[in-house]
This record gives sequence, structure tokens and C-alpha cells, in this order.
Amino acid sequence: MKFALMPNITKDDALSVALEVCQRLDELNSVYYISDVYRIHFESTKAVFVNEDELLEVCDAVITVGGDGTILRAAKSAARLEKAVLGINAGRLAFMAGLERHELSMLSSLIDKSFTVDNRMMLNVRVELDNKILFEDNCINDVVFSRLGAMRIIDILVKCNEKPINVYRGDGIIISTPTGSTAYSLSAGGPVVDPEINCIIMTPVCTHSLFSRSMIFKEDKKLTVTAANDSELALSCDGGALVIIPEGASIHICISKLTAGFIRIKSDSFIDVLNSKLAQRRV
Repeated sequence: MKFALMPNITKDDALSVALEVCQRLDELNSVYYISDVYRIHFESTKAVFVNEDELLEVCDAVITVGGDGTILRAAKSAARLEKAVLGINAGRLAFMAGLERHELSMLSSLIDKSFTVDNRMMLNVRVELDNKILFEDNCINDVVFSRLGAMRIIDILVKCNEKPINVYRGDGIIISTPTGSTAYSLSAGGPVVDPEINCIIMTPVCTHSLFSRSMIFKEDKKLTVTAANDSELALSCDGGALVIIPEGASIHICISKLTAGFIRIKSDSFIDVLNSKLAQRRV
């Protein structure tokens, strides 16, 4: 197999971890590619340097080094080409990481192909106005709707298959995948959902109500989000740049045709990962 190595060297330890990954891949006589952008940092390795635009085209799988954000960005790009990602943690939590720094000896499993690939559902998000698509993206974790500008309460109307559910008055809402249920949705009081279950999770954020709770929808449902009562909305997919929602626009969310593939080398179950990653945050 040929690998694309995608490090996030803005992380404190990512460069040193990435160099250790290169050393291990060199010992395994693996072919791996790195973007020309990072040539100066990896000239001592046996990496093949290519144009960043070609990186995912020439590989069979992707290895990232960084935190969850690094893994998310790589997995979204790799999903379009149906290629799987192995995340190596060089951050703090890195819930989606497949290996920790002290486990790099297990990279040999990539060579003898003794690994599995977890295919995770994604959400398709479209902003439409007057039957025109103004914005479209696919997200692995979540799409977050929030206020634009002043710190004030906003009203968001949510429909399921065109039937109104509620107008949520508060700071916003999160619509997530099961993979994203352990991210922002969890912090906002949402449920933890096993990523093997395909469903859509909606979690209100700081709503001005005593009875506002998360809802879980079957995977074939389609949600529609619009601003109510002249509220100004913005959205962000997987923590990306804010997209301003024009007045009168509707946002449609459904399960995507794409899936994100994550390489699993260890035999840890979802509960094992949940316990180990969140144990440090228990009080």
C-alpha cells in the first residue's frame, strides 16, 4: 500500500510524531507521500514529495498526525475518493485517532493488511434560496447553527420531512452524526450514540425553555432549518468557516451519499474508546 502522510505541524508535538511515523514507515520499506509544502521538515526521510493537490490521488490510504480537527479535514477530502484514514494522535483528546504516539510499532498492520475499516455516515448540508443551491457540504461530525453578530437569542424553525417540529429559541442548534455525538453535541447535553447506528441527532444549544431536549431521527429523514422572527443565522460544518445564511433561505440536511472510512488497527470497542478518552474529564 501507498500512503499519504498529512501532518498538522502547528500542533506542538505533531512534527516530532510525524518524523517518528516516517522512521517507522522507512523501516517497513513503505512508500509514502508528503506535500511539497512540508519538504523542508522531512528532507531527512524517504518520503516522496508531491504537489498537495495530487496527494490523495496517488495514495491507497491516508495517515494523519494531529488532533481531531486534522483527522476530520483529511477524512472529508479522502471520502470523496473513497479512501480510508488512520489518525495518529498528536493533540489532546483526538477521539477519532486510531493510534497513540506510543503505539507506532503497530503501523506494521498496515503493511500486512491486518486492519479493518469503519465506515461512518456523513450528513449532506445544502443552503437553498429560490430553488438555487448557494452552498453545499458534507460533514462527518456536525453542522452547527448559531447567531450572527450580536449576542442575542435567536429563533430557529426545524422541520422533519416538511412537518414542523419546533421553533427553538436560544443560542442555536447542533445537527450531528453518531460520530459527532461525542463532540459539540455531547458538550451541549446531547446523547452519546454508537457510531454503528445510522441516525441524525438534533441538540438545541442553551434554549430558553424548560423542556427542550435532543431528538434522534431515523437515517431516511430530511431536516429543514430556517430562521424565524427575523433572526440572523450562520452555519459551520465540522468546525469550518462560518457561512452566513441569506434572508429567506432554507437549509436542508439529510444523510450523505458519501461515507468516511477510518482505519482500525486495535480491537478497542466504542465503549473502550469512550471510557479511555473521557476518563480524564470525569469529576
